Amino acid sequence: MRKYKARIADKILEKRLLGKGAVLIEGAKWCGKTTTAEQIAGSILYMADPEKEQQNLTMAEISPGRLLKGKVPRLIDEWQIAPKLWDAVRFEVDHRDEMGQFILTGSAVPASHEHIHHTGTGRFSWILMRPMSLYESLDSTGEVSLKALFETPEQIEGENSLDLNQLAFLVCRGGWPRATDLKGEVALEQAFDYYDAVVKSDISRADGITRNPERVKRLMRSYARNQGSQATNTLLKGDIMANDAESLDTDTVYSYINALQKIFVIEEMEAWNPNLRSKTAIRTSNTRYFVDPSIAVAALGLGPQDLIGDLNTFGLFFETMCIRDLRVFADALNGKVYHFRDKTGLECDAVVHLRNGSYGLIEVKLGGDKLIEEGAENLKTLKNKIDITKMKAPSFLMVLIGVGDYALQDFLPVPALEIIRKWSLLYLFLSCRPQRLRCRADTGSRCACLNASGIITAHLVLYGLQRPFAENPKAVYVCINKGEAYAPKEIADRSICIDGDIGEALKKMNAPSSLLSRHMAPFRAMS
Repeated sequence: MRKYKARIADKILEKRLLGKGAVLIEGAKWCGKTTTAEQIAGSILYMADPEKEQQNLTMAEISPGRLLKGKVPRLIDEWQIAPKLWDAVRFEVDHRDEMGQFILTGSAVPASHEHIHHTGTGRFSWILMRPMSLYESLDSTGEVSLKALFETPEQIEGENSLDLNQLAFLVCRGGWPRATDLKGEVALEQAFDYYDAVVKSDISRADGITRNPERVKRLMRSYARNQGSQATNTLLKGDIMANDAESLDTDTVYSYINALQKIFVIEEMEAWNPNLRSKTAIRTSNTRYFVDPSIAVAALGLGPQDLIGDLNTFGLFFETMCIRDLRVFADALNGKVYHFRDKTGLECDAVVHLRNGSYGLIEVKLGGDKLIEEGAENLKTLKNKIDITKMKAPSFLMVLIGVGDYALQDFLPVPALEIIRKWSLLYLFLSCRPQRLRCRADTGSRCACLNASGIITAHLVLYGLQRPFAENPKAVYVCINKGEAYAPKEIADRSICIDGDIGEALKKMNAPSSLLSRHMAPFRAMS
């Protein structure tokens, strides 16, 4: 028997049961709803048990209350196949007048609401469960906390051990609990099996309408190519019709998309509407996302090496994975994830907005100095547009990256380390890769480039630093390294060499910051 991997939803479920008579857990098939509910259930009714399904359906019709008897909280799995159970649960909650009586799980919205006469308001609490985040699948250290980013961003640190190949594998494997226990090609096959089930049967079960599997495939491929965009149904229709001999109208495309939403295959992202200083028009269209990046990978028939060979596509699917995880973590903080885009093209990939009005602005980049810089500039531009007289200032700005060694603060004021302080440095830039070492300030500004990478040749130092040092006479090179601290002679007069451990040196720095660069791998939700 495989060991249960703790989920963010565990604590959410416990909390919700304290305040409501029943909790409904919804989400995609295979995402772990039933297994999570089983950990806390007092008794269980599996409605879809092949040996008892027909009996259960008959009993739900003639005497649904009998199915609800058992030790609480009573788990009713796949309740939606017998919609009459909804009103029966609502009735029992009212008459028992106690909290934590029932847990309902379902991988689809009922095809018909004919037998549902009450909304459940005041009796039910809803939880939307998604595939596993990297933290839940144990592919993340969890050193970086979303909660801490809101509360104490200056104390954030973490280290990443994933390389590009491993990251590509995780995107393709997805967060399906069963897949996380498998390795190699066997693990990757789970996403393709899920995709096949959606195409061949699940989408038709969503509302009882039989759909053409080939057309479903074309729609899902188009949707995959438009990940992270505000592509219209008209655009998707045109994409589908390019390979579809039959006529197709926009309403039909909508019905297909609606069916995928009902079975939780796709989860679009709403637009964020902040108070801005200017009257810039904000785009309100939803952003397209699958609930897990592996679905898009399977729809396009790709694998890890395909992503590595096409970094643009890799970046789009990495973004989908980040959005998945951010949504999981935001749920734990009573938050929601939005996107932002205005008519000028200024955009923000993700805005985590909490119930108390606090929010963080996030750009997602696979990696690369240029893209990271662009992301940082976008965040600062958006921050400056927000009218903080009418709403809070952002708690943090974050560039969430896929490739890098550390979770670090990217632009850090340096008030400590006496040997550095005397230079009155304005900025300190941490670089994990020697070839990326460079000065981080405009010409004429006081700035420093810190070599925290270990032994580094003069050639590599000069490759990254010669030009900015020539242009900026106020720039300073700092090397902290145990036993190997030195500077090239060409810049020796503007260098500081410290023979010591970089970890201990950094601990002595007090470095509050509002702009953070975080690697995805060490990310988690809770402190």
